[in-house]
Amino acid sequence: MEQSRSITPPRETILTSLVLHIAKVYKTIYIVGNKLSKRDKLGIHSVIEESVLKILTFSIKATFIESSKKLPYLEEVRVTIESTKILIRTEHELGIISEKTYFMLSHHLIEASKMTNGWIKSLKTKTL
Repeated sequence: MEQSRSITPPRETILTSLVLHIAKVYKTIYIVGNKLSKRDKLGIHSVIEESVLKILTFSIKATFIESSKKLPYLEEVRVTIESTKILIRTEHELGIISEKTYFMLSHHLIEASKMTNGWIKSLKTKTL
């Protein structure tokens, strides 16, 4: 009888907390989109969804590239997070999303913003 070999699972990619927060935001945005009217879904909500995908993409790029090239991606993440927060607040004010959804999305975006700003500050102090 052959001994069974244990197969080691592939090494997981270590993603930053920033990426995980943005992924949670995107999941919520995606689920909420299924419940919206066509006008809202194809209007402001689609812009928000694209913005969150952009944040996710740039934060993943910043995770995997060398330190000296991270700053432009993180600056883009910072600006896009701020504009997305404004769009989500507008979506809430228009009554498109519930207060509960608004607060949850805002919480994750505020945390992502803090992480991004910390990461930027860290990179800038390393280069000085």
